[in-house]
Amino acid sequence: MSNSDHVLPVFTAFERRETRVETIYQNYLLALERAGFDGDIDGSYSGRLIAATDNSVYQQLPQAVLYPRTTEAVQQAFSLAQQDTFRSIQFSPRGGGTGTNGQSLTAGIVIDLSRYFNQVLEIDAEASWVRCQTGVVKDALNDAVRSYDLFFSPDLSTSNRATIGGMINTDASGQGSLVYGKTSDHILELKAVLLNGECITTAPKPLAEAEQIAAGDSLEAAIYRQAIATCVGQRAAIDEKFPPLNRFLTGYDLKHCYDPAREQIDISRLLAGSEGTLACIVEARLNLTAIPRHKVLVNVKYSDFHAALRNAPFLVKARATSVETIDSNVLDLARNDIIWHQVAEQLQDVPDKPMRGINMVEFTAVDDAEINDKVNWLTKTLDELIQGEPELGLIGYQICRDARSIQTIYAMRKKAVGLLGATKGRRKPVAFAEDTAVPPEQLADFIAEFRTLLDEHQLHYGMFGHVDAGVLHVRPALDMTDPADEVLLRKISDRVAALTAKYGGLMWGEHGKGYRSEYAPSFFGEALYQEIQKIKAVFDPDNRLNPGKICTPWGSDAQLVSVDATKRGYFDRQIPIHVRDDYQAAMNCNGNGLCFNYAADSAMCPSFKATGDRRNSPKGRATLIREWLRLNAVQHFDPSGFPLKTRTEFLKQVPSSEQFDFNHEVKAAMDSCLACKACASQCPVKVDVPSFRAKFLAWYYGLYRRPSKDYLVKNVESLGRVMAKWPRMSNLISHNPLSAWLTRQWFGYVDAPKLSVPSATMRWKAHQWPQLDESQLAQLSADERQKCVVVVQDPFTSFYEADLLEAFGKIAAQLGYKPVLLAFKGNGKAQHVKGFLTEFSRTVDTVVNQLNQVAALTIPMVGLDASTVLCLHDEYRDYTKQPLNYRVQLVQQWLLDVLPEHASALAMRSPQHSLQLLSHCTEQTAMPKAAKEWQQIFNFWQIPLQLEATGCCGMAGTFGHEIENQQVSRTLYDMSWRTKVEKSEVITLATGFSCRSQVKRMSTKKRALHPLQWLAENCA
Repeated sequence: MSNSDHVLPVFTAFERRETRVETIYQNYLLALERAGFDGDIDGSYSGRLIAATDNSVYQQLPQAVLYPRTTEAVQQAFSLAQQDTFRSIQFSPRGGGTGTNGQSLTAGIVIDLSRYFNQVLEIDAEASWVRCQTGVVKDALNDAVRSYDLFFSPDLSTSNRATIGGMINTDASGQGSLVYGKTSDHILELKAVLLNGECITTAPKPLAEAEQIAAGDSLEAAIYRQAIATCVGQRAAIDEKFPPLNRFLTGYDLKHCYDPAREQIDISRLLAGSEGTLACIVEARLNLTAIPRHKVLVNVKYSDFHAALRNAPFLVKARATSVETIDSNVLDLARNDIIWHQVAEQLQDVPDKPMRGINMVEFTAVDDAEINDKVNWLTKTLDELIQGEPELGLIGYQICRDARSIQTIYAMRKKAVGLLGATKGRRKPVAFAEDTAVPPEQLADFIAEFRTLLDEHQLHYGMFGHVDAGVLHVRPALDMTDPADEVLLRKISDRVAALTAKYGGLMWGEHGKGYRSEYAPSFFGEALYQEIQKIKAVFDPDNRLNPGKICTPWGSDAQLVSVDATKRGYFDRQIPIHVRDDYQAAMNCNGNGLCFNYAADSAMCPSFKATGDRRNSPKGRATLIREWLRLNAVQHFDPSGFPLKTRTEFLKQVPSSEQFDFNHEVKAAMDSCLACKACASQCPVKVDVPSFRAKFLAWYYGLYRRPSKDYLVKNVESLGRVMAKWPRMSNLISHNPLSAWLTRQWFGYVDAPKLSVPSATMRWKAHQWPQLDESQLAQLSADERQKCVVVVQDPFTSFYEADLLEAFGKIAAQLGYKPVLLAFKGNGKAQHVKGFLTEFSRTVDTVVNQLNQVAALTIPMVGLDASTVLCLHDEYRDYTKQPLNYRVQLVQQWLLDVLPEHASALAMRSPQHSLQLLSHCTEQTAMPKAAKEWQQIFNFWQIPLQLEATGCCGMAGTFGHEIENQQVSRTLYDMSWRTKVEKSEVITLATGFSCRSQVKRMSTKKRALHPLQWLAENCA
């Protein structure tokens, strides 16, 4: 870590002159605002940066982002752009931003429907269809229809953040496509806004009716004329060209636009897979499928991945619903991820036979007998192959019938894309030729050649996918900051395109074309490519909708986009390597977008869930920090480490003195972070926002003045230590109406907790338990130390919840241990959160020195607050040169160590009401077994403990006390906590101090206890 005392540069529009919004776009946006556009218009640099990337390697800065609230607003935006002054304005619709090939990236204006177009409008369970807006997330749609025993069946790994509009525009599909088909197979009707502002509804129409529409003079009539001319008139050529694949040629689906058997024309088939190049789709009526009542997963294990591929056709013949595959590289990454503890039992290793590949064979059925017949046939045959033909590489299998376990296995498979991004080294697996589709019987040979190609260049890669459909996701590891690897990307891309053609397949089996559109002419052939151009020309003759993707309009001289387009690596390579290394937690972001998970009960990312602003997410913050680092590099400023010294406060600038400084935009995103650290473990590539947030704040406040509230937080531990000596007087001073008003006005804080009365020290003295420092502990004899357990204090428990500290002492004493209260020397987490890194470093050195001395005495150390204990093992690592030779256990870890021998010393009363446990978000993500550990503890006395999945409660340290965060804090509590806490006849246990404080102020008639408090109160 390097330190510096130089001052951060200011980044105004002048310093960023190459990224200014073009004048014509400025005028358009101003005219749109004056016209009363119903939605948000974001021309800020940060807002544009968020829409400049997706899950691909590309980066394209748009001119602005529009977030319309209504269909009429989309029509208004397009209609205004028809004025002669604005005829050069270009647009691209955008959904969840999960595309892997830059499908929605544009140099024009992004129309993002994900913020407001998120309503399920109508459900007809009897007819099995749903009508929704296209910004609805796929999993949210299924949540809405689940109670009717229905679901929208096309599946994809990003289903918890991908929108229906994005699925339609890429004609997405995934697992189970042999049975469930693609998105286009389920479209009953679409509502779309054309570039001239006209709104059309598309659905299958008899050819005669289509011909009647085509006789008109509207844009819709022209579309029908061209669709009939191409899809009916060129039918023979279309049948001859399109390969007979489950993953048929996406993008202007000429083959299915006309159904000769029914004599129907369906314009929806042209819109599906069109990647926003024809219209902006705002609503969809979709066919739903009955949820299978029975599901069984057979996990088949192999000695190598090639054996898994060779065996796949046999598995398909077993009449499976789907066959998914994962190679050894992905499996190894999963073993080192938070997800593995959930799936390890279903993917056990075969003794003396390494598992280097698996096929996951799923059977679904309405009838249990039908599914059992299929499974029995498969397992019988697998047993015969394992015993009789060991050369096949098939080493074993496991059957999984538990629905929750099946779900977690698929969660691991869905996480594969992100897991690959966690590969060590500068080269990271990237998407550019990752969704090839070939006939399934050709897959093994195709992949053998593909692997040979990658091995020629000594590339590491991971493979997974849908072997039943002949689609495999292959992601070679490249360093996109290395120009040589960028050249290699082009070389491999060209060869893969040729290889898929050789095997009668497609280069884009499920993820759309995007910047790979340059290969479209060769795949379609000249004649059909011209027909596709004619389709584009009738919808968008001036090439203004997502230009360059899929095709260019017939008769224009416009060019297709290319795989050589500007990539994120071009910008990242401008950042010095040592700076990239220092901010690796941000640089690792590969754009997979798991942090956009819509589910309220998932821990990541609370600020995005509450605000819907993608800047307020790990991906958003990583994107802004990367650009901030690049701008610093341009100014020859080194922001590695943190400032050793800063100017005195009155010499610093007032933030308002530089209104348009990009530093302010970055800080706004950082301020919205709750520092819960869910991203540090839940993100597949471990984008740890609090780590780089703290560094940014340290640099930012070297330039600008800090608010007074930050100094209050910085000194909260020292203030608390003094005030806790006289808690009654301190509470009287701090919690009278005048003090509350002053605290709110001067510091911007509300609802501060009261100090405990009696204090922790007085309670400890009352029980005659020792309070010792490290030197006094060292003076104890070995026999005295043997029965001691040391409590490592944290400021929250010791100062504001001393009864919890006392509860631990009681339990420990009854178990036969002597509880020792270690002298409090600080923790510093609040200093880190606010970016006081010089002070934090001093605190770390002091505490590490203390804990190392205690650890040398081999006395167990226990902490009661998860966030501060985890800080001792996480943040501390980066801020001291001393080794961390200690281990501070959380209380449940210590209890599980001692209870097997001592539980009989405690008798517990049975609860009168059921108990539920709500876990602290930092704890549940960093220690995923923590909740089950509490369940095990309560099970010693046969007391049931229900584990509830929750997101963040909205408090998160001081975040929920700050005035400007009240709405977000309340929104988060309402999202995931309120309903659970306010259930009748349920006792809520919560492991986080912040969580219990939030319950106290939000659900005033309820109380949340730490599990330890409940045990102490009910110990007979």
